[in-house]
Amino acid sequence: MKNARLNLRITPEDLEKIHHKAQRANKTLTDYVTATCLGKEIVIITDLAEVLKELKAVGRNLNQIAVLAHSGRINAVNLSGVQEEMVAINSHLKEILERRRWSA
Repeated sequence: MKNARLNLRITPEDLEKIHHKAQRANKTLTDYVTATCLGKEIVIITDLAEVLKELKAVGRNLNQIAVLAHSGRINAVNLSGVQEEMVAINSHLKEILERRRWSA
């Protein structure tokens, strides 16, 4: 239960910066300041929307192939295209992780 208060004085500019960081982290100001002060790492990962879009497309394609295979309409599938897409998605994820690793 959060019932204790902490009062401090900071410049309006610093307060605005902290508010902005809390919004970017999708946290309330209280949760952001508490986590930061307790030494918890706050990780903000951007650029995942495009990767998720690609991953969902691959999933849809695999689902369609599975439906066709279960219905007996196909019995052999060349999945090299799917494999190439998965390699590309993995590469995008590695790039995002590397940016995160070196941005601190």
